[in-house]
Amino acid sequence: MVKFMPTTQHIEAILIDEASITKRSAEIDHERTVAINDLIEWNHFAIKDVTGPYQLTLRTAENRIAFSVASSSLVSPILVSLPLSPFRGIIRDYLMICEGYFDALKTGNLPRIEAIDMSRRGLHNEGADLLISLLADKVTIDSETARRLFTLIYSLHLK
Repeated sequence: MVKFMPTTQHIEAILIDEASITKRSAEIDHERTVAINDLIEWNHFAIKDVTGPYQLTLRTAENRIAFSVASSSLVSPILVSLPLSPFRGIIRDYLMICEGYFDALKTGNLPRIEAIDMSRRGLHNEGADLLISLLADKVTIDSETARRLFTLIYSLHLK
């Protein structure tokens, strides 16, 4: 992994709104924690006309994912909100694949784990690409940052 070289265009802190967190499973909680830690370690996140670094709070509300973004260059946080509906099919399929993946991990069947993981990565990439396109007019992110943010969106979307 390439070590993060700090610039002003990155997320330096991420909070998840506690009201948005639904306990799903230890695996989902672990994925959320890993995604947050990886994002803090390395990311590219740039809001047009706003200098970072940024503090990001994620929450779900009214079938939307909301990114509240604070920065020392802002008087008050700005809200970037996206509909969850474009993600529903990907999230539904990703949930089924992840359940199969976690079950396969328990059995230790390596060929099955590898096959499921390829499908899981494909859906993860699809969700990340969708996130990049939905944010394109407000926020610039790279694919690795988008993948980690998609993991957080997935974990918050679960009810």
